[in-house]
Amino acid sequence: MSELLRVERDGPFARVTLSRPEVRNAFNAALIEELHATFETLGAEPPDSLRGVVLAGDGPTFCAGADIEWMRAAIGLGVEENERDATAMQVMFAAIDACPVPVIARVHGAALGGGMGLCAVSDIVATTADATFGFTETRLGIIPAVISTFVLPKIGASHARALFATGQRFDAGRAQRIGLVHEVVAEEAALDATVEALLDELRAAGPTAIRAAKSLVRTNQELGPAGARARTPGLIARQRTSPEGQEGLTAFLEKRDPNWRSRAHG
Repeated sequence: MSELLRVERDGPFARVTLSRPEVRNAFNAALIEELHATFETLGAEPPDSLRGVVLAGDGPTFCAGADIEWMRAAIGLGVEENERDATAMQVMFAAIDACPVPVIARVHGAALGGGMGLCAVSDIVATTADATFGFTETRLGIIPAVISTFVLPKIGASHARALFATGQRFDAGRAQRIGLVHEVVAEEAALDATVEALLDELRAAGPTAIRAAKSLVRTNQELGPAGARARTPGLIARQRTSPEGQEGLTAFLEKRDPNWRSRAHG
C-alpha cells in the first residue's frame, strides 16, 4: 500500500486509486513511477487472475494534471531533464494503454491535463454529469504533447484542433460527444452502480475472449483493412476451438452459465 496509490482486489478485478486528494490527485514523478510499475505488474497476470481494472481518484477530483510543486521544480530544468520527465510519463501512459484487460476510468470532479491522458488510455470512461474536462496545458504556456498520441485516436484531429489550442474546459456532455467519455450519470452513487454493472458484464465474458477482443481493436488498426481481413478468420477459428470457446458455445446451447461466470466470484 502506497501513500500515492492504492491497489485493492475484488476477485479477478483490480481497483487502482490515485490517493493524493490534497493536491487533487495531481501527478508528480513518484506517482508516475508507481502507476507505471502497478500496470506493468497487473499486465503480467494471467486471464483467470485479472479480467479488468478500475482506475479512480480519492477526494473531490479524479485527476487535475501535474502537481504545482513538480511544475515549479521543472522551471529550473534543462531540455534533456524535461525530456526525461516527459518520457517517464509517456511510458506510464503506454503501460496503462497496453494493459491486456479493459481499464474502466471512474471520473468525477475534474479530469484536466494529464488526467485527460488517463481517460484516453482507458477503455471505458464513466463520469458524473457535473465533471469538468480540459486540455488545459496552453493556459500554462505548454502543450499536451505526451498525451496527444493517446488522445488523437480517441477524439480525432478535428476535436483535438478545437480543444488543444484554446485550453478551454468543457462538460461531460461534450466529452461524450467527442468520444472521450462513454457513460454519463447524475451523481457519484450512480457512478459506482455503473462501474459495478460494467464489472458484472466482464464477469459474464470469457477471460481469454476479453483480452483477445481488446487486442483485436489495436491489431486491426495497425494492420489496416486488408491485413485485418487476412488475419481475423484465423483468430475466430482459434478462439472457437479453444477450451474457453468450446465451453461458451456448449453453455449457450445447454442454457446454463459458462464455468468462468462462477470463477469470477471466487
